[in-house]
Order: sequence, then structure tokens, then C-alpha cells
Amino acid sequence: MQRREFIRLVGGATAWPLAARAQQRNVATIGVLVRAAPGWERFWRLFPQALRDLGYIDGKNIRFEFRSDQGHMSHLPELAAELVRLKVNVIVPWFTPAALAAKQATHEIPIICAACGDMVGTGLVESLARPGGNVTGNSSLNAELAAKTVELIREIVPSAKRVAALANAADPFSKSFLKQIQLAGEATGTVIDPVMIHDAEELDAAFAAMEGQLTDAIVVQPSLPTKRAADLALSYRIPAVCAWRQFPRDGGLAAYFGAEDDMYRQAAVFVDKILKGAKPADLPVEQPTKFEIVVNVRTAKALGITVSPAILARADEVIE
Repeated sequence: MQRREFIRLVGGATAWPLAARAQQRNVATIGVLVRAAPGWERFWRLFPQALRDLGYIDGKNIRFEFRSDQGHMSHLPELAAELVRLKVNVIVPWFTPAALAAKQATHEIPIICAACGDMVGTGLVESLARPGGNVTGNSSLNAELAAKTVELIREIVPSAKRVAALANAADPFSKSFLKQIQLAGEATGTVIDPVMIHDAEELDAAFAAMEGQLTDAIVVQPSLPTKRAADLALSYRIPAVCAWRQFPRDGGLAAYFGAEDDMYRQAAVFVDKILKGAKPADLPVEQPTKFEIVVNVRTAKALGITVSPAILARADEVIE
């Protein structure tokens, strides 16, 4: 930068009207922390739009500090600490690992979960009705939804008696995920084989092992590399389901999930309340009230599965 230009910029800054400087101080900073799992782009498109609908304009009365782990969950603690150092007004994490990293980084800055599973079981809040502390937001109920996916796979493939549950070992939510799937297995007479995945490279070996175990179907935890899991399931000709919308769009057989668009809009409402003075401890955790089913008929045909008209009639989206 030329010396003359630098002097002009500094001089201009010191000459700002008091009103303009006051406006800058009134700009709220929202720290957004995401686990780079499939579907984060949808969140990042809908959440800022929901804030705009509430009157928050980026660069005018709000600004964002966006951080992604870029597919490396181990980066989340440092990214959360960085947002704390920036003194953001609110942190909005997407997915449970991001929320836990944020909570470990601060007990003062409000944290609004955009879509986190089992917020009580993972220690994010004391209870849904009385969160306590600095965390509240949306619980996606993924543990319970994972159980529903077992029921869904039994509906689509009635002959499935042995189901593998692919769990993300690095995600604390995996404990609740596996517990609910085991309960669903007991209720439906289905044998559940837990398969812990410690890193993405283990997925290939896991599928090779399942081929020899006569696995009839698979349930995939959403925080895993679900696109790769969908590709492998199709390659090994094993029906696979997940409690996440993006999974069948990436080639998986089906998904059963809470309406995520509603959760992202509700997260914006939480942020609005916080910026207007509310405390996270006083805002009960919201849970989805609407649930959706997506079925990929193209994948079903490739697997030699005929999806019943009854299931297709219930589906909110059918991928041909």
C-alpha cells in the first residue's frame, strides 16, 4: 500500500461521523461453526436468509464469522476458541461435535444449536425445558430418528433381519445413536451389529467386512462421510438409510429426519431473542414437530428392491 493511500485511509477513519462509528458498534457478530458433513451448505443458505427475514442485514446490523472444520473434526476446538477470541455475540454450531467444541471453549457467550442430537445425553444442556448454562437451540432428535430408520428399513426390506449401525467414534452423539438403534432392533426383532468408524478411511474396510457377515441393511450416523457411505452401499448392493435428508440425494436408499428447514429458521429466532436480551438458560430447547421421508427409487431399482406404494405415498420426496 502506498504511503499516501495509507494516510488517506487512516485519516478517513478518524474523520468518521460519530453516528457512523456508533452504528459500527451496534453491529452484532454471529460466529457460525460447522461440521463439514453433507448438508451444511443447506444450513448456511437458509440460516442467514431466516435472519434477513427477521430484519438482520449482513454488514448493516449483523456480520458473520464463519468457520468450518473442512472435514477434520479435530479442528473444531481451535476454531471454537478462535470465535471466542473474536468476542462474537453468539455462536451458532451446526451438528453436535461443533456444539460441544463451542461449549468447551466458552461458558459466557450464548450458544444456539442449529441441529444437534440428544442435547441432554451429550451434556449440552441440563434439560430440554430448563437448559441452564449458555446453551440452547434445536435438538434434531437424531437418536430417536435413528431408531425410526430401523423401522423404515424393515418396511422397505421386510426380509432384513441383520442391520449394521455405522457409528462415528469421534462423535459423542454415537453413544445415544447406538442405544436407540439397539432398542429399535429389540422392538422389531432385528439383530443390530454396531460398527465404530474412527476415520473416513475405515469405511471401505467396514463394508468389505460386512459383505462376509451377511449384512442385510445399514443405518448410517449423519456425522460420518455419508456420501462415501452411500456410494459403498450401492457398490456392495446393501440397502442403506440415514436420519438425514442429503443421504438419499447422494445415492442412499432412504432417509427419515426432522424437517431441517424449520430448525434453521427457529435457530434464527433464538439468535434474535438473544440479541434482544434473552438468556439461553431461560429459552427451552426446541424439538422438531414435522418429520419427512425421502426415498431414492433409482437406488432401490439398482438394488433389486421394489418400494411399496404405501411407502411411496408417505414419502415427502421420491427421487426417480
